Amino acid sequence: MTLLITGGASGIGAATARLAATRGHRRIAINYRSRDAQARKVVADIEAAGGQAVALPADVAREDDIVKLFDETEKALGPITRVVNSAGIGLHARVEDFDGATLARLFTVNTVGVMLCCREAARRLSTKRSGPGGHAGGVVVNVSSMAGTIGGRPGASAYAASKAAIDSFTMGFAKEVAQEGIRAVSLRPGMIETEMTERTLADRETRAAIEATIAMGRVGRADEIANAIVWLLSDEASFISGVTLDASGGGFVFGKR
Repeated sequence: MTLLITGGASGIGAATARLAATRGHRRIAINYRSRDAQARKVVADIEAAGGQAVALPADVAREDDIVKLFDETEKALGPITRVVNSAGIGLHARVEDFDGATLARLFTVNTVGVMLCCREAARRLSTKRSGPGGHAGGVVVNVSSMAGTIGGRPGASAYAASKAAIDSFTMGFAKEVAQEGIRAVSLRPGMIETEMTERTLADRETRAAIEATIAMGRVGRADEIANAIVWLLSDEASFISGVTLDASGGGFVFGKR
């Protein structure tokens, strides 16, 4: 069983990789774009837990890189059976300040990149396709965002749209491959403390304002999201596909409680 995690060098991806290594995933490929040292640290942690791992650079905004990533994963670790699409970027901008090139990059990474990774997963995991050692299906988890359910917080409408598209796509993708041994699920984290959000959450007033909109009254941790992802990858979730799972601390609330 080989697990490939895009964006696996930091944040939710790295937390998922480390947890998966302790939950029976013995072969894990860590994808990254620029965080070479961090990716190698995750690999070292997996190996320390008794697993086998590789760190593979690839930009999910590039189709050729995605195909190469899947090829190199299978060459190093064997047929892929699990995929977590965790790579993503943020964008904070009001609509009147949008730039076409920046928007194109956002959607290429967050949306098109995920779709192409799912394409490669479908080609390699499907029980209807032949390949080295045969195919026995598998699981794809796409990391979306609760932002997609409300249009994002102020300045995050484009980011929210890029993630909402993933939720819709995942439902359709899951239906296409349901009888080919593949499950596909979209996981929507709420505000999570990661490298992507650390600058925002470093400001006490901003953090307090954000936490006031979360039912549980706090932001989440990467390991809490990792627990949900690893469960979805497991056989315990064998009848769960084509849906979204919210990991959001109870969801958004507005005004005084």
